[in-house]
Amino acid sequence: MSAPPTTRPPGARTVDDLLAEARARIERLTPEQAAQRVARGALLVDIRPAAQRAREGEVPGSLIVERNVLEWRFDPASDARLPEATGYDIEVVVLCSEGYTSSLAADALRSLGLSRATDVVGGFHAWVAAGLPTR
Repeated sequence: MSAPPTTRPPGARTVDDLLAEARARIERLTPEQAAQRVARGALLVDIRPAAQRAREGEVPGSLIVERNVLEWRFDPASDARLPEATGYDIEVVVLCSEGYTSSLAADALRSLGLSRATDVVGGFHAWVAAGLPTR
């Protein structure tokens, strides 16, 4: 295995840069706020891989869409979209394990035109810590 490059190519950003940029474009929710939005009709979308969900647990009623297919399943213009992807105005609350990948995923959905896409600060771990329902 070769050593990592010592000089970043021009225009390249770090993952921390990408995360900060994504979070600047979305309104993130606490677990309690997310639960309130879901109670009012928002879709809670769990993007964690199956092994992680099996290890950590799940939120009852959440829609399982693993990260690698998220954009195809929610783009209203995609032939692979889910029935829940009814248009650009749906509210999608993305949930991952700790609230990092979900920020990038919510921003990707926002880039597709789903301007109400957001994520949960602290992810599933924070959801559990807040005492919200899990199984």
